[in-house]
Amino acid sequence: MADNLSRTSPPVFALPDHALVVLEGPDAVAFAHAQFANDVVSLAPGHWQWNAWLTPKGRVIAVFALARRTDDVLWLVLPDHPADAFAAALRRFVFRRKLKIAVPTDIAIGATFAAPARAQGAVLDETGDAIELDAGGEGGPRTWRIGPAATEDAILQAAWQVADLRHGLPRLPASQREQWTPQQLALDRLAAYSVKKGCYPGQEIVARTHFLGKAKRSLQCFASDNPVADGTPVRENERDVGEVVCATPDGAGSVLLAVMPLEHAGNDLVADGHLLTRQPLLDGLRR
Repeated sequence: MADNLSRTSPPVFALPDHALVVLEGPDAVAFAHAQFANDVVSLAPGHWQWNAWLTPKGRVIAVFALARRTDDVLWLVLPDHPADAFAAALRRFVFRRKLKIAVPTDIAIGATFAAPARAQGAVLDETGDAIELDAGGEGGPRTWRIGPAATEDAILQAAWQVADLRHGLPRLPASQREQWTPQQLALDRLAAYSVKKGCYPGQEIVARTHFLGKAKRSLQCFASDNPVADGTPVRENERDVGEVVCATPDGAGSVLLAVMPLEHAGNDLVADGHLLTRQPLLDGLRR
């Protein structure tokens, strides 16, 4: 029976556009709490959260999952951002804190369109030779598996990225880093930043926008029957009203996230001359 189940279970496939950064040491949690936008101190061991690293001007450098494995070990699952560059940038702020920042070469990020064995919501789980994180939402079950390398499958990898965008998880290419505030990227939907914790880079901008209600733009999801590039202006009646933050192929067309005015209904829009059809953002990815 177990053999039959294993043959019909969705496969685990590699996510080569994801990488792992590890923070380890007595000061790892305090350092991450001071650098990143979410509340790391309150995160219990065995749990994970969405988080972000911002510039001093409150622009998002990267969005990632932060898992607290033990009291002094943090794992960062980093989509789209070169892990070595991210780790090197972080090390500039370590000073005399007691921690190591490493990019393991023997641990890979894999995924499957199946529910985790025991992990659920923000609770992670160690299953066999891998750590599992529940990445599912309204679009169906999904699991990150952090451990041995898996087989690459371009079709499944593309489907994973489509699911990320449909759930409102921005996948930032290099051209879109340091361009948008957390509110413009709707990171509140993921609970990826805090307005109650102490200082961190960009905190003043984030708090001011939150408490004074000055966010005028946020994220919307669209589909197009044609390919659309990141950074393409979104136009209405020959005027620019938004910008494509990230896009990924979906069959012959594409799914994309664009920063748009809050009051805009998302109708009668084009990008690069291609008609855009608004798609509802799926819920359930908040942790």
